[in-house]
Amino acid sequence: MNERTYVGAIDQGTTGTRFIVFDHGGQPVANAYETHEQRYPEPGWVEHDPEEIWENTTSVIRRALDAAGIEAAQLAAIGITNQRETTVVWDRESGTPVYNAIVWQDRRTTDRIESLERDGKDAWIRERTGLEPDAYFSATKVEWLLDNADPIKLQRMRPEDVRDRAEAGELCFGTIDSWLIYKLTGEHVTDVTNASRTMLFDIHDLAWDDELLAEFDVPAAILPDVRPSSDDDHYGVTDPEGFLGAAIPVAGSLGDQQAALFGQTCFDAGDAKNTYGTGSFMLMNTGSEAVTSDNGLLTTVGFQRSGEPAQYALEGSIFITGAAIEWLEDLTLIDDPAESEALARAVDSTDGVYVVPAFTGLGAPHWDQRARGTIVGMTRGTRREHIVRATLESIAYQTRDVAEAMLEDSGIELAGLRVDGGAVKNNFLCQLQADVVGTDIVRPEVDETTALGAAYAAGLAVDYWESLDELRENWRVDREFEPDRADDVEDRYARWQEAVERSRDWARDEE
Repeated sequence: MNERTYVGAIDQGTTGTRFIVFDHGGQPVANAYETHEQRYPEPGWVEHDPEEIWENTTSVIRRALDAAGIEAAQLAAIGITNQRETTVVWDRESGTPVYNAIVWQDRRTTDRIESLERDGKDAWIRERTGLEPDAYFSATKVEWLLDNADPIKLQRMRPEDVRDRAEAGELCFGTIDSWLIYKLTGEHVTDVTNASRTMLFDIHDLAWDDELLAEFDVPAAILPDVRPSSDDDHYGVTDPEGFLGAAIPVAGSLGDQQAALFGQTCFDAGDAKNTYGTGSFMLMNTGSEAVTSDNGLLTTVGFQRSGEPAQYALEGSIFITGAAIEWLEDLTLIDDPAESEALARAVDSTDGVYVVPAFTGLGAPHWDQRARGTIVGMTRGTRREHIVRATLESIAYQTRDVAEAMLEDSGIELAGLRVDGGAVKNNFLCQLQADVVGTDIVRPEVDETTALGAAYAAGLAVDYWESLDELRENWRVDREFEPDRADDVEDRYARWQEAVERSRDWARDEE
């Protein structure tokens, strides 16, 4: 293997875009990061500008290559990982979006989801897609875009009707991976993991579902081709006349949580990881069997390599964890996220305070779109340290909610939980997580496992790495946190569950 070749990974997240250059040992050589604007045009609405995301992507790729001191031609491949469910519709010919991207956190289609539930269609959708019907997923977002995008107002398209143009195949729909692949290669492609998050995809047949498309009135003509997560045939190559000046294969793509599963080398049934980002997402590999959840978890495609069966996973999607720490910063209760650890340690307990950060509803295992953020148990003696500690504890409690549901569904006891994401730098949180869940928490040396998973998928497709065993050898432990179960853990967890009940069904329309 030529030591002067590398694999690049685009990690396009909810708050920003990163590009990391990895060497053959799976070590980051250089990276660059840039945030994009969060747009909140109405309460409960969250949008991003796809053009801004693309501009930032080109910027961070250039900056990372410059920092590494390498030419683009030294990249053996590029992989992509992305915020999932976030939905973009764009003009097939010009590449111009018809509207802003509707972000996974967006709740504007809550009423539509509730109408599906009233019509008794939730069980059917769950069986086909493995998903709990929710505004979180892409189906109702693209439906809304086709019915409501106003290209005249946005001055982004000719004034033809958006839905008519979609029916004619003049528009493309995709999640952020598809948008970036299109901009890099001109191809309209997604991978099985991202397709499985749209609520339009049959995860058993690994194909777009005609009945779901009819339900949400989504024309098949706007759908991307669905390919393996690690594609030996490649999704396409970058334009040698474009910003990179080289033809680089784009050969791997996974939704961010599946990418973290892959980057944590959770290749075998029973392997589990939890990623702490804006939200937290716990996935357990269930092998080639799509395990149906009876406890509010999602069944999703974990990854697929070319010529091999798909690997499935159970997933617990927690909407708000790292974003709760950002909320503390917004309220000036902390100056920066790192301060949360010191403040939490400054008190022995929360003094009975519980924070339920249901700012955009509750995800797994509760699935309450109308839950809202709640603080209970405050007294005149409550200080910011108590609220900060209670916020960190909420992350651990939500993870236990998911871990217990996962045990019920799979029958597999957690032998340990591999963790990654920005919040795991907080040693207090990692130890707290071990104590509350009652299992070892294992933090790897390379904590950018989401980007690493995308790099691995792309690198395998071009034979930069030859086998999964080679990737396992790259994985190294930074620190392991063993549980120290205090006598009151169960009592505190029971009180947490009471606090959750008080947050539920809050955002009801006034009569």
